[in-house]
Amino acid sequence: MKKFVYILTDRNRTSLHVGMSADLMKTLDFYKQMPSLFFDSGQQLTRLVYFEEFKLESQALNRFKLISRFTRMQKERLVRSCNADWVDLTIGLDFEHLIRGKVINNQIALTLNRMS
Repeated sequence: MKKFVYILTDRNRTSLHVGMSADLMKTLDFYKQMPSLFFDSGQQLTRLVYFEEFKLESQALNRFKLISRFTRMQKERLVRSCNADWVDLTIGLDFEHLIRGKVINNQIALTLNRMS
């Protein structure tokens, strides 16, 4: 099962949050629906600016621990290394999720049409 290590930020980039999840889309939906659960309303962490995917939980956990110990400057460098403009990566993940859903639904539809 895949594991993800990610960095979230607010729109002003005032805070950076490192996390680990098995289902990144579900975790991001949780943060968007419950933005003030862990943080005050000024720090709504809704922008995914960095993530890594791992096959093993132990690898993801080690990377999570390492990034969690980074200073703010090190985290910013990490984000800028692959996302120089701090673009919200959720948009791309939503697109991939929608495309996969359409492909699966089309495959099911084709199968059902053949059976009819």
